Amino acid sequence: MPVFKHEELEDDILHDLIEEINELYEASEQTLIELELTPKDNELQRALFRSVHTIKGDLGLVSFTPMIAILQHLEDLLDLLRKGEIDYTSNMSDLVLLLMDKVKVFVESCMKNGYAEYDEKLNNAVIDVISKINPTNQNRHEFLFANAVNLIDPTRNLEQGEEGFDEVPVRLARTGIPQNLSPEQQVDLLFFRELMKPIEKRIGYQEGRGDRIAKLAFYINELSATPIDEAQLAVACYVHDFGMSFMPADIVNKESALTSLEQNLMRSHVYKSARLLENLSLWDEARKIVMEHHECMDGSGYPLGLKRDQICEGAKLLGILDRYDSLINPKNASKLSKRDAVISLNKDYKGQLSGSWLRLFNQGMTKLLNQ
Repeated sequence: MPVFKHEELEDDILHDLIEEINELYEASEQTLIELELTPKDNELQRALFRSVHTIKGDLGLVSFTPMIAILQHLEDLLDLLRKGEIDYTSNMSDLVLLLMDKVKVFVESCMKNGYAEYDEKLNNAVIDVISKINPTNQNRHEFLFANAVNLIDPTRNLEQGEEGFDEVPVRLARTGIPQNLSPEQQVDLLFFRELMKPIEKRIGYQEGRGDRIAKLAFYINELSATPIDEAQLAVACYVHDFGMSFMPADIVNKESALTSLEQNLMRSHVYKSARLLENLSLWDEARKIVMEHHECMDGSGYPLGLKRDQICEGAKLLGILDRYDSLINPKNASKLSKRDAVISLNKDYKGQLSGSWLRLFNQGMTKLLNQ
Protein backbone atom coordinates (compact mmCIF):
# COMPACT_ATOMS: atom_id res chain seq x y z
CA MET A 1 0.00 0.00 0.00
CA PRO A 2 1.44 3.44 -0.91
CA VAL A 3 2.74 5.64 1.90
CA PHE A 4 2.38 9.43 1.89
CA LYS A 5 4.90 11.47 3.87
CA HIS A 6 4.06 15.12 4.20
CA GLU A 7 6.43 18.03 4.16
CA GLU A 8 7.66 19.48 7.43
CA LEU A 9 4.80 21.50 8.91
CA GLU A 10 4.43 23.32 12.16
CA ASP A 11 2.45 21.47 14.82
CA ASP A 12 0.01 24.38 15.07
CA ILE A 13 -0.86 24.04 11.38
CA LEU A 14 -1.56 20.32 11.68
CA HIS A 15 -3.53 20.82 14.88
CA ASP A 16 -5.68 23.52 13.28
CA LEU A 17 -6.22 21.30 10.25
CA ILE A 18 -7.51 18.28 12.17
CA GLU A 19 -9.58 20.54 14.42
CA GLU A 20 -11.33 22.09 11.42
CA ILE A 21 -11.84 18.71 9.76
CA ASN A 22 -13.42 17.35 12.97
CA GLU A 23 -15.72 20.37 13.19
CA LEU A 24 -16.74 20.06 9.54
CA TYR A 25 -17.26 16.31 9.94
CA GLU A 26 -19.62 16.87 12.89
CA ALA A 27 -21.42 19.66 11.05
CA SER A 28 -21.81 17.45 7.98
CA GLU A 29 -23.14 14.60 10.07
CA GLN A 30 -25.80 16.92 11.50
CA THR A 31 -26.57 18.28 8.02
CA LEU A 32 -27.04 14.74 6.69
CA ILE A 33 -29.43 13.91 9.52
CA GLU A 34 -31.51 16.98 8.69
CA LEU A 35 -31.41 16.07 4.99
CA GLU A 36 -32.97 12.73 5.87
CA LEU A 37 -35.93 14.74 7.14
CA THR A 38 -35.96 17.39 4.40
CA PRO A 39 -34.02 16.00 1.43
CA LYS A 40 -35.00 18.90 -0.86
CA ASP A 41 -33.68 21.62 1.47
CA ASN A 42 -31.27 23.53 -0.75
CA GLU A 43 -29.64 25.42 2.12
CA LEU A 44 -28.67 22.10 3.72
CA GLN A 45 -27.44 20.79 0.37
CA ARG A 46 -25.27 23.87 -0.09
CA ALA A 47 -23.94 23.60 3.48
CA LEU A 48 -22.82 20.03 2.78
CA PHE A 49 -21.12 21.13 -0.44
CA ARG A 50 -19.29 23.93 1.41
CA SER A 51 -18.00 21.55 4.08
CA VAL A 52 -16.48 19.16 1.53
CA HIS A 53 -15.13 22.07 -0.53
CA THR A 54 -13.45 23.55 2.57
CA ILE A 55 -11.86 20.25 3.59
CA LYS A 56 -10.52 19.76 0.07
CA GLY A 57 -9.09 23.27 0.12
CA ASP A 58 -7.46 22.70 3.51
CA LEU A 59 -5.76 19.55 2.26
CA GLY A 60 -4.54 21.43 -0.79
CA LEU A 61 -2.97 24.15 1.36
CA VAL A 62 -0.77 21.59 3.16
CA SER A 63 -0.27 19.45 0.02
CA PHE A 64 -1.98 16.33 1.41
CA THR A 65 -2.49 15.25 -2.20
CA PRO A 66 -3.63 11.57 -1.98
CA MET A 67 -7.12 12.49 -0.77
CA ILE A 68 -7.73 15.54 -2.94
CA ALA A 69 -8.85 13.73 -6.10
CA ILE A 70 -11.55 11.69 -4.38
CA LEU A 71 -12.79 14.77 -2.52
CA GLN A 72 -12.94 16.65 -5.83
CA HIS A 73 -15.25 13.98 -7.27
CA LEU A 74 -17.36 14.05 -4.11
CA GLU A 75 -17.57 17.84 -4.40
CA ASP A 76 -18.66 17.52 -8.06
CA LEU A 77 -21.37 15.11 -6.96
CA LEU A 78 -22.63 17.48 -4.27
CA ASP A 79 -22.56 20.30 -6.79
CA LEU A 80 -25.09 18.37 -8.86
CA LEU A 81 -27.15 17.88 -5.69
CA ARG A 82 -27.22 21.58 -4.77
CA LYS A 83 -28.16 22.49 -8.35
CA GLY A 84 -31.14 20.13 -8.20
CA GLU A 85 -29.78 17.88 -10.94
CA ILE A 86 -29.68 14.72 -8.79
CA ASP A 87 -31.64 13.66 -5.70
CA TYR A 88 -30.40 13.11 -2.15
CA THR A 89 -30.57 9.48 -0.92
CA SER A 90 -29.53 7.60 2.21
CA ASN A 91 -26.85 5.76 0.23
CA MET A 92 -25.42 9.12 -0.81
CA SER A 93 -25.32 10.06 2.88
CA ASP A 94 -23.41 6.87 3.71
CA LEU A 95 -20.92 7.62 0.95
CA VAL A 96 -20.27 11.18 2.15
CA LEU A 97 -19.65 10.08 5.75
CA LEU A 98 -17.42 7.16 4.77
CA LEU A 99 -15.24 9.35 2.56
CA MET A 100 -14.98 12.08 5.18
CA ASP A 101 -14.07 9.44 7.75
CA LYS A 102 -11.28 8.19 5.47
CA VAL A 103 -9.94 11.74 5.25
CA LYS A 104 -10.02 12.10 9.05
CA VAL A 105 -8.10 8.85 9.54
CA PHE A 106 -5.56 9.89 6.90
CA VAL A 107 -4.89 13.30 8.49
CA GLU A 108 -4.78 11.88 12.02
CA SER A 109 -2.18 9.34 10.89
CA CYS A 110 -0.09 12.13 9.34
CA MET A 111 -0.27 14.06 12.59
CA LYS A 112 0.63 11.11 14.78
CA ASN A 113 3.26 9.39 12.65
CA GLY A 114 4.41 11.93 10.08
CA TYR A 115 3.06 9.70 7.32
CA ALA A 116 -0.08 7.84 6.29
CA GLU A 117 -0.83 4.75 4.25
CA TYR A 118 -3.58 5.05 1.68
CA ASP A 119 -5.25 2.68 -0.75
CA GLU A 120 -4.74 4.29 -4.14
CA LYS A 121 -6.38 1.40 -5.96
CA LEU A 122 -9.51 1.67 -3.78
CA ASN A 123 -9.64 5.45 -4.17
CA ASN A 124 -9.47 5.14 -7.96
CA ALA A 125 -12.16 2.46 -7.96
CA VAL A 126 -14.49 4.70 -5.91
CA ILE A 127 -13.74 7.66 -8.18
CA ASP A 128 -14.61 5.51 -11.19
CA VAL A 129 -18.02 4.68 -9.70
CA ILE A 130 -18.79 8.24 -8.56
CA SER A 131 -17.87 9.67 -11.97
CA LYS A 132 -20.63 7.55 -13.55
CA ILE A 133 -23.35 9.36 -11.59
CA ASN A 134 -24.95 12.09 -13.68
CA PRO A 135 -28.39 13.69 -14.21
CA THR A 136 -29.19 11.45 -17.19
CA ASN A 137 -29.07 8.10 -15.32
CA GLN A 138 -31.20 8.69 -12.21
CA ASN A 139 -32.44 5.09 -12.27
CA ARG A 140 -28.87 3.85 -11.68
CA HIS A 141 -27.93 6.20 -8.85
CA GLU A 142 -28.85 3.92 -5.95
CA PHE A 143 -26.96 1.06 -7.56
CA LEU A 144 -23.89 3.24 -8.05
CA PHE A 145 -24.02 4.75 -4.56
CA ALA A 146 -24.38 1.27 -3.05
CA ASN A 147 -21.48 0.04 -5.18
CA ALA A 148 -19.23 2.88 -3.93
CA VAL A 149 -20.25 2.32 -0.30
CA ASN A 150 -19.53 -1.41 -0.58
CA LEU A 151 -16.09 -0.71 -2.03
CA ILE A 152 -15.17 1.46 0.96
CA ASP A 153 -16.87 -0.69 3.60
CA PRO A 154 -17.80 -4.19 2.40
CA THR A 155 -19.53 -4.90 5.74
CA ARG A 156 -22.38 -2.60 4.65
CA ASN A 157 -23.40 -5.27 2.12
CA LEU A 158 -25.74 -3.01 0.14
CA GLU A 159 -26.69 -5.60 -2.46
CA GLN A 160 -28.43 -3.90 -5.37
CA GLY A 161 -29.00 -4.81 -8.99
CA GLU A 162 -29.16 -2.38 -11.91
CA GLU A 163 -32.94 -2.12 -11.64
CA GLY A 164 -33.10 -1.97 -7.84
CA PHE A 165 -32.67 -4.39 -4.99
CA ASP A 166 -32.87 -8.00 -6.13
CA GLU A 167 -33.47 -9.08 -2.55
CA VAL A 168 -33.95 -6.29 -0.06
CA PRO A 169 -31.70 -6.78 2.96
CA VAL A 170 -32.79 -5.63 6.38
CA ARG A 171 -31.40 -2.13 6.97
CA LEU A 172 -31.68 -0.03 10.08
CA ALA A 173 -32.70 3.60 9.77
CA ARG A 174 -29.92 6.02 8.84
CA THR A 175 -30.54 8.04 12.02
CA GLY A 176 -32.53 7.91 15.22
CA ILE A 177 -34.71 10.81 14.02
CA PRO A 178 -38.10 9.65 12.63
CA GLN A 179 -39.63 11.00 9.45
CA ASN A 180 -42.77 13.14 9.32
CA LEU A 181 -42.22 15.07 12.54
CA SER A 182 -43.88 18.38 13.28
CA PRO A 183 -41.45 21.34 13.26
CA GLU A 184 -41.59 21.49 17.07
CA GLN A 185 -40.90 17.77 17.43
CA GLN A 186 -38.02 17.97 14.98
CA VAL A 187 -36.35 20.84 16.85
CA ASP A 188 -36.68 19.02 20.18
CA LEU A 189 -35.36 15.72 18.87
CA LEU A 190 -32.33 17.25 17.19
CA PHE A 191 -31.63 19.13 20.44
CA PHE A 192 -31.88 15.96 22.56
CA ARG A 193 -29.61 14.11 20.16
CA GLU A 194 -26.97 16.83 20.36
CA LEU A 195 -27.19 16.83 24.17
CA MET A 196 -26.61 13.08 24.21
CA LYS A 197 -23.13 13.41 22.67
CA PRO A 198 -21.34 15.09 25.62
CA ILE A 199 -23.39 13.02 28.06
CA GLU A 200 -22.16 9.80 26.43
CA LYS A 201 -18.58 10.97 26.88
CA ARG A 202 -19.09 11.88 30.53
CA ILE A 203 -20.78 8.57 31.33
CA GLY A 204 -18.17 6.59 29.41
CA TYR A 205 -20.49 5.06 26.83
CA GLN A 206 -19.23 4.20 23.38
CA GLU A 207 -20.03 7.10 21.07
CA GLY A 208 -23.39 6.95 19.30
CA ARG A 209 -25.28 4.91 21.91
CA GLY A 210 -28.45 6.99 21.61
CA ASP A 211 -28.46 6.58 17.84
CA ARG A 212 -27.81 2.84 18.05
CA ILE A 213 -30.67 2.23 20.45
CA ALA A 214 -33.09 4.51 18.58
CA LYS A 215 -32.39 2.95 15.18
CA LEU A 216 -32.82 -0.57 16.53
CA ALA A 217 -35.97 0.52 18.37
CA PHE A 218 -37.55 1.74 15.12
CA TYR A 219 -36.75 -1.56 13.43
CA ILE A 220 -38.21 -3.76 16.19
CA ASN A 221 -41.17 -1.42 16.67
CA GLU A 222 -42.14 -1.80 13.01
CA LEU A 223 -42.55 -5.56 13.56
CA SER A 224 -45.30 -4.97 16.11
CA ALA A 225 -49.00 -5.08 15.22
CA THR A 226 -49.51 -2.17 17.62
CA PRO A 227 -46.35 -0.04 17.30
CA ILE A 228 -45.34 2.66 19.76
CA ASP A 229 -45.38 6.29 18.63
CA GLU A 230 -42.00 6.71 16.92
CA ALA A 231 -41.36 10.26 18.06
CA GLN A 232 -42.03 9.42 21.72
CA LEU A 233 -39.88 6.33 21.44
CA ALA A 234 -37.03 8.29 19.85
CA VAL A 235 -37.01 10.92 22.60
CA ALA A 236 -36.93 8.21 25.26
CA CYS A 237 -34.01 6.49 23.52
CA TYR A 238 -31.96 9.69 23.65
CA VAL A 239 -33.04 11.04 27.05
CA HIS A 240 -33.30 7.90 29.23
CA ASP A 241 -29.75 8.13 30.60
CA PHE A 242 -29.39 11.93 30.79
CA GLY A 243 -29.68 11.68 34.56
CA MET A 244 -26.49 9.61 34.71
CA SER A 245 -24.48 12.71 33.81
CA PHE A 246 -25.45 14.28 37.16
CA MET A 247 -23.98 11.41 39.14
CA PRO A 248 -20.49 11.58 40.72
CA ALA A 249 -17.98 10.59 38.03
CA ASP A 250 -16.08 8.29 40.41
CA ILE A 251 -19.25 6.26 40.97
CA VAL A 252 -20.41 6.27 37.34
CA ASN A 253 -16.99 5.00 36.20
CA LYS A 254 -16.30 2.70 39.14
CA GLU A 255 -15.06 -0.69 37.95
CA SER A 256 -15.53 -2.60 41.21
CA ALA A 257 -18.92 -3.53 42.67
CA LEU A 258 -21.08 -0.65 43.89
CA THR A 259 -22.08 -0.41 47.53
CA SER A 260 -25.79 -0.46 48.38
CA LEU A 261 -25.73 3.30 48.85
CA GLU A 262 -23.99 3.85 45.52
CA GLN A 263 -26.38 1.49 43.77
CA ASN A 264 -29.40 3.38 45.09
CA LEU A 265 -27.83 6.65 43.97
CA MET A 266 -27.25 5.29 40.46
CA ARG A 267 -30.81 4.05 40.27
CA SER A 268 -32.08 7.56 40.92
CA HIS A 269 -30.93 8.54 37.42
CA VAL A 270 -34.35 7.58 36.05
CA TYR A 271 -35.99 10.28 38.17
CA LYS A 272 -33.46 12.87 37.05
CA SER A 273 -33.87 11.89 33.38
CA ALA A 274 -37.67 11.91 33.56
CA ARG A 275 -37.78 15.27 35.33
CA LEU A 276 -36.04 16.89 32.37
CA LEU A 277 -39.21 16.18 30.37
CA GLU A 278 -41.87 16.86 33.02
CA ASN A 279 -42.61 20.40 31.83
CA LEU A 280 -42.64 19.43 28.16
CA SER A 281 -46.20 18.18 27.68
CA LEU A 282 -45.38 17.25 24.09
CA TRP A 283 -43.26 14.38 25.45
CA ASP A 284 -45.47 12.95 28.22
CA GLU A 285 -45.35 9.44 26.80
CA ALA A 286 -41.58 9.62 26.38
CA ARG A 287 -41.23 10.72 30.02
CA LYS A 288 -43.18 7.65 31.12
CA ILE A 289 -40.98 5.39 29.01
CA VAL A 290 -37.86 6.95 30.55
CA MET A 291 -39.23 6.57 34.08
CA GLU A 292 -40.12 2.90 33.63
CA HIS A 293 -37.39 1.48 31.39
CA HIS A 294 -35.66 -0.28 34.31
CA GLU A 295 -38.85 -1.89 35.59
CA CYS A 296 -39.14 -5.68 35.16
CA MET A 297 -42.09 -7.89 34.34
CA ASP A 298 -41.63 -9.85 37.59
CA GLY A 299 -41.55 -6.71 39.74
CA SER A 300 -37.81 -6.92 40.46
CA GLY A 301 -36.96 -3.67 38.68
CA TYR A 302 -36.79 -0.07 39.81
CA PRO A 303 -37.69 2.59 40.79
CA LEU A 304 -41.28 1.54 41.64
CA GLY A 305 -41.22 -2.25 41.34
CA LEU A 306 -43.94 -2.22 38.66
CA LYS A 307 -45.11 -5.48 37.07
CA ARG A 308 -46.40 -6.64 33.69
CA ASP A 309 -49.26 -4.42 32.48
CA GLN A 310 -48.27 -1.67 34.91
CA ILE A 311 -45.25 -1.01 32.68
CA CYS A 312 -45.85 0.94 29.46
CA GLU A 313 -45.03 -0.77 26.16
CA GLY A 314 -42.28 1.68 25.23
CA ALA A 315 -40.44 1.00 28.48
CA LYS A 316 -40.67 -2.75 27.87
CA LEU A 317 -39.01 -2.35 24.48
CA LEU A 318 -36.41 0.18 25.65
CA GLY A 319 -35.53 -2.07 28.59
CA ILE A 320 -34.55 -4.83 26.17
CA LEU A 321 -32.55 -2.59 23.85
CA ASP A 322 -30.80 -0.77 26.71
CA ARG A 323 -29.55 -4.10 28.08
CA TYR A 324 -28.61 -5.34 24.61
CA ASP A 325 -26.41 -2.34 23.86
CA SER A 326 -24.75 -2.65 27.27
CA LEU A 327 -23.83 -6.25 26.41
CA ILE A 328 -22.28 -5.49 23.02
CA ASN A 329 -20.71 -2.16 24.08
CA PRO A 330 -19.93 -2.61 27.80
CA LYS A 331 -18.10 -0.05 29.90
CA ASN A 332 -16.20 -2.35 32.25
CA ALA A 333 -17.05 -5.92 31.23
CA SER A 334 -16.20 -8.37 28.48
CA LYS A 335 -17.82 -7.50 25.19
CA LEU A 336 -20.28 -10.00 23.75
CA SER A 337 -20.91 -10.59 20.07
CA LYS A 338 -24.34 -9.53 18.85
CA ARG A 339 -25.41 -13.16 18.58
CA ASP A 340 -24.20 -13.98 22.10
CA ALA A 341 -25.90 -10.86 23.45
CA VAL A 342 -29.24 -12.02 22.01
CA ILE A 343 -28.72 -15.44 23.62
CA SER A 344 -27.83 -13.79 26.94
CA LEU A 345 -30.99 -11.67 26.95
CA ASN A 346 -33.11 -14.78 26.48
CA LYS A 347 -31.18 -16.90 28.97
CA ASP A 348 -30.10 -14.55 31.77
CA TYR A 349 -33.14 -12.29 32.13
CA LYS A 350 -35.95 -14.85 32.33
CA GLY A 351 -39.09 -13.38 33.80
CA GLN A 352 -37.73 -9.84 33.68
CA LEU A 353 -38.31 -8.90 30.04
CA SER A 354 -41.56 -8.64 28.10
CA GLY A 355 -42.18 -11.94 26.30
CA SER A 356 -44.02 -10.32 23.38
CA TRP A 357 -41.33 -7.69 22.76
CA LEU A 358 -38.55 -10.22 23.28
CA ARG A 359 -40.09 -12.44 20.59
CA LEU A 360 -40.16 -9.50 18.17
CA PHE A 361 -36.58 -8.63 19.14
CA ASN A 362 -35.50 -12.24 18.48
CA GLN A 363 -37.33 -12.27 15.16
CA GLY A 364 -35.76 -9.00 14.04
CA MET A 365 -32.25 -9.87 15.21
CA THR A 366 -32.40 -13.24 13.48
CA LYS A 367 -33.00 -11.47 10.18
CA LEU A 368 -30.25 -8.94 10.84
CA LEU A 369 -27.64 -11.47 11.90
CA ASN A 370 -28.36 -14.06 9.21
CA GLN A 371 -28.55 -11.86 6.12
